[in-house]
Amino acid sequence: MNTLKIREANIADAQFIAILGRVTFTETFDHYFKDSNDLLEYYNRTFSVEKIKKSIDNSNNIFWIAFVNELPVGYAKLKLNSPSEFLKYKNTSQLQKIYVLKDFLSMKIGLELQTKLIEKAKVNGSELIWLSVLKSNNRAIQFYKKNGFINIGYHNFQIGKEKFEFNVMSKILK
Repeated sequence: MNTLKIREANIADAQFIAILGRVTFTETFDHYFKDSNDLLEYYNRTFSVEKIKKSIDNSNNIFWIAFVNELPVGYAKLKLNSPSEFLKYKNTSQLQKIYVLKDFLSMKIGLELQTKLIEKAKVNGSELIWLSVLKSNNRAIQFYKKNGFINIGYHNFQIGKEKFEFNVMSKILK
């Protein structure tokens, strides 16, 4: 029997989150990159243990980490007080990341992590939560739509030589 445990992450979890970030990003997005150096540079910039520690230490950021049978298998990040040009609401939070290892997706860990994020955003007084999702990531877009998010805009993002289009989605909390 698999035992799922989700808890708020702390500085000591930074190395778990860093490796989970690299592996889950590779599982989901590796095929978009023609130059592996672009991907490696992104990992070093985004998923270094030091960067994750600083992010965890930021009072506007809250991370959760998911374990199955004591093995770290996923994490999520909420950014409190995160306005967006797409929103008229003043008190908003951003669902920045929900990453779960591919082998554990069927356990609905992403939904559990999302529930924790939304609960915390509500407790913080957020009127709305928003996120960016790769326009071609249909599985994630359907997941968010199923959970009450709607598309409110688009933006571009570049990693190395690759350019990506993102949907901006939001969900009213109050």
